[in-house]
Amino acid sequence: MPFSFHAACAGRHVRCMCLAACVLWAAALAVPSAWASGKEDHDRARQAVQAGQVLPLPVVLDRLQREVPGQVLEVELEQERERWIYEIKLLTPAGQLTKVKLDARTAEVLRVRSRESREDQQRSRDNR
Repeated sequence: MPFSFHAACAGRHVRCMCLAACVLWAAALAVPSAWASGKEDHDRARQAVQAGQVLPLPVVLDRLQREVPGQVLEVELEQERERWIYEIKLLTPAGQLTKVKLDARTAEVLRVRSRESREDQQRSRDNR
């Protein structure tokens, strides 16, 4: 029977897929509480929006773009004490990684923190 390169690759692909599935299954068993808390967080956030305690994310992002324009990279909704806070990481048009905290009920910007790029940090060190 002649050797078939395609058949050999297909067999290797199936073994890799099985191995990947086993690794994912083991990871899922190792951290079930993290998955459960994620669902609970999602439900709490939805209830807060429905109760009027939190503005919907599209409204917040629209207001944010007027004050701190940039490409949104990550959004978190957290409850700090009795206050809901949106924490949004974005990349500004100037290339700075910026973290913005907003009051989730009013979309008022509470804090803006920008991180210098590595090039800017190096220039600052060189100029000392």
